[in-house]
Amino acid sequence: MERIPELSTTVAGSGPGILLAHGASGSVADNYGTLLPVLAADHTVVGPDYPGSGATPRAAAGFTLDELTDAVVSSAVEAGVETFTVIGFSLGTTVAVRAAARYPQRVRGLVLAAGFARADNQIDLSLGLWEHLLERGDAEGFARMRAVNGFSLGFLNGLPAEQLAELLAPDPAGPPLGVMEQAALGRSADTRDDLAGITVPTLVIATTRDALVDPANSRYLADRIPGARYAEVDSGHVVMAERPAEWQELVGKFLAEHGL
Repeated sequence: MERIPELSTTVAGSGPGILLAHGASGSVADNYGTLLPVLAADHTVVGPDYPGSGATPRAAAGFTLDELTDAVVSSAVEAGVETFTVIGFSLGTTVAVRAAARYPQRVRGLVLAAGFARADNQIDLSLGLWEHLLERGDAEGFARMRAVNGFSLGFLNGLPAEQLAELLAPDPAGPPLGVMEQAALGRSADTRDDLAGITVPTLVIATTRDALVDPANSRYLADRIPGARYAEVDSGHVVMAERPAEWQELVGKFLAEHGL
């Protein structure tokens, strides 16, 4: 963990533990801003921001999946949450799976949304383009590419002109500093060998209109994690923006059913 700074972490609520693992170019606020307060009504929720996201300093030298996973798990333990369900979104699903593999005594359940075990060509090309645009300093191009990757065609085409312009406008502060390293990790992470050894209750949520992570990746996870439950949401990649109620309902029912 020497290459990873201390992660800025949100802790809320009380009750059984939940650990959040966000996606590349996101943050806890971006990916879990609507879900976190719902979960915190009856759980202790720990949400660490990866290097270069939120208030966590960038780790420009990069980091491995094991290093990031160790730092994310440590954020929960340091907050006094010894065991937890990990909810992972996109890149966060690789963190969640690796956490279950490395810390079986701590992980009680998994929720894997819009996830993958290893980047397919679509993911690799898209994240590589993110890196290319940012290397060139093209913040506007990055904002446009992330919107194309993140949202379904129907969602984008249904946006009023003002909302679309707001979505595509580059952040005045610039893209999150850690996108380069997070995208690079997304291209290299590989949890395929971890899947068969997972023994905790697992919910896999596929986003069926996803232009970044094809739902075949979620089916792969569900097929190879013993006993995993598979569900679909008619959404683009950013399910919490397109279908927040369905996302919250699936997570809430799973946690309640398994006493997590």
